[in-house]
Amino acid sequence: MVAGGDGLARDDSGRVTFVTGGLPGERVEVGIHQTKKDFARGTVTQVIEPSADRVAEPCRFVAAGCGGCDWQHIDATAQRRFKAAMVADALRRQAHQELEIGLGPDLPATGYRTSVRGVAVDGRFGFRPRSSHQVVPVDPCLVVHPLLAELIAHGRFPDGEVVLRAGAGTGERLVVVSHDDDRTSVPDGVRVVTDGELKAGRRAWYFEELAGRRWRISARSFFQSRPDGAEALVAAVSAAMAGVAEGGHLVDLYGGVGLLAGALPTTGPVTLVEIGASSVADARVNLADKGVRIVKTDVDHWGAARAEVVVADPPRAGLGASGVARVAATRAGRLALISCDSASFGRDVRLLAEAGYELRHAELIDLFPHTSHVEIVSRFDHV
Repeated sequence: MVAGGDGLARDDSGRVTFVTGGLPGERVEVGIHQTKKDFARGTVTQVIEPSADRVAEPCRFVAAGCGGCDWQHIDATAQRRFKAAMVADALRRQAHQELEIGLGPDLPATGYRTSVRGVAVDGRFGFRPRSSHQVVPVDPCLVVHPLLAELIAHGRFPDGEVVLRAGAGTGERLVVVSHDDDRTSVPDGVRVVTDGELKAGRRAWYFEELAGRRWRISARSFFQSRPDGAEALVAAVSAAMAGVAEGGHLVDLYGGVGLLAGALPTTGPVTLVEIGASSVADARVNLADKGVRIVKTDVDHWGAARAEVVVADPPRAGLGASGVARVAATRAGRLALISCDSASFGRDVRLLAEAGYELRHAELIDLFPHTSHVEIVSRFDHV
């Protein structure tokens, strides 16, 4: 299995073929839909000799084409093993390093998502198939939290993109639609806001409770899409900080609404760096009692300050050369990095090694079972 979730095979000439729906060790028939000089891409059309890890998809909407979960054909207990192998492979290829990737905590594989983005057609919520503009209505959805399952089952929305969000700890729900019309219908107490209203400056948010605190999350702010996963991330980053003086300066890069800055066990000064306006506004509310210094700027342009420890949770593109340079400029002895893409993780490990940071530990936090998405928490020491 390789970054992106496909299986990697070779044809008789040795050319690499990326196979959607294939598992290591299987013999399958593949329909090729893209052919290049150095590689090809295809999709399994028939399984001839299945892997022991192959199962029947537990959700009937996969057969209908729903692209929300691309790994439902893999046994749930095997998915983390494959994800760890994907991360290890990226680390080997990108950074030329060998490391056993920890499998992390066993989080529930169903009913977990408290934030989903989909599309409404004829008022019904659904997901697009992979590489398609069609929409597959889903009800019930295997992976959404019950608070959102009710919205999918009974809500009616104007055609277009729809975002559903909920606070599992508070029961609050927020819906963002592309526009409003007379078809919009949601249960009582659910807040609905349009993209146009948000662009015009209207504020809308909901609250979540986890890690012993209450968090305001605005419609435009990023937040982890499952509360138990957010708490697992906090625990993993806390473990990565072990052995560092608690009274030292902590810098939280790409700090979002303040989850790590607010939940990590530290007694020293904390600086949070974030560019998103709504996330910064939320962080100022969420961290009002913590005395955190909040800097609204792009990490790449942040004037780095001396720190003992840095935590960073960049977007899928990872730190990159400029982000690594900002980490190095702090002269921190410890870095805890959250990565959500195995390929960018491998590249960042190489760049960090060039900057004097040695990878000590990495483990999965499987926030998205039944998908090929990975989340990795890693620890680096400056040497």
